[in-house]
Amino acid sequence: MLKGVGAGPRVVRIDSYGEDFEVERELLRRGGFPKVDSLQERRGEVIAPALTHRGFQSVLRELEDVFAARPDWHLLNAPTEIDEFFDKRVTSRRLHAAGIPVPEFLEHVPDSPTDLLAAVREKGWKEIFVKPAMGSSASGVLLVTVGAKSAAISTSLEWDAPRWFNNLRLSHYRTPAAVNRALAFVLSQGAQVERAIPKAKLAGAFFDCRVLCIGGEPRFVVVRQNKHAITNLHLGGWRGELPALQAAMPPGAWDAAMETCRKVASLYRSLHVGLDVMFEPGLSRHRVIEVNAFGDLLPNLTLEGLSVYRWELREASRRVAPH
Repeated sequence: MLKGVGAGPRVVRIDSYGEDFEVERELLRRGGFPKVDSLQERRGEVIAPALTHRGFQSVLRELEDVFAARPDWHLLNAPTEIDEFFDKRVTSRRLHAAGIPVPEFLEHVPDSPTDLLAAVREKGWKEIFVKPAMGSSASGVLLVTVGAKSAAISTSLEWDAPRWFNNLRLSHYRTPAAVNRALAFVLSQGAQVERAIPKAKLAGAFFDCRVLCIGGEPRFVVVRQNKHAITNLHLGGWRGELPALQAAMPPGAWDAAMETCRKVASLYRSLHVGLDVMFEPGLSRHRVIEVNAFGDLLPNLTLEGLSVYRWELREASRRVAPH
């Protein structure tokens, strides 16, 4: 691994492995997926997120060993933290323990759809998010509306028997068989289950914010809006106007949210941490709903004349400069 890099000090950034089928195949191989060589590329197919992540974890462990043997290398993001950022169960509990406002979550997630819905009804939650613990970009996320005797799901997952695919539009499942099938798949991968907190609206549309902390400070913010509560931009969302949001905030509410972001960033060593922050109706209360390892892909965004990556480079150079 890392052949031909050469000796001497380095500044190292670990980046996302992206969407490449051959890379995914190798991660699945490392994760123990059976008959991996017989897999065929089908664009958007969701194969086995838990095993893909297990393979990714093996790569991160190898990187840890590489970096341990090169103490003169300066890491911008640590493999152990990347692993944690990818596990929504771990990040949610760590933030909660640190006093960070997060959505209420199930401490123990049942294995079966029937038991899960029963547990949610017992808590009186009307809507929940069921998220693959290791997912990203809303892949496999289920927004479940829970009635007294039935449930309905909105999700980017599309069932094309016998396989699941990610789609750029939401699918809606309402029959018991379809709901159980979607829930059973996500639960089988390991899931984070949390109460779906009603989101505030801006200019008539739901929104949340991607807040990118660099060097411990919230530097870049993207307001993500959509007509439904899943605000990811690739699912039909759009960028909202940050000045309009800040102007609508009650006194002190924005500063309080940014202070929360600072507290989250202070829990980690990585140069940048991408946070998803939601505001409740009335805009006075906020919660951190996601922590992202690779949450800095924010094109066409500048601050003081610098793009996101140029800002990160400047902060990185300050970290490694001799004192």
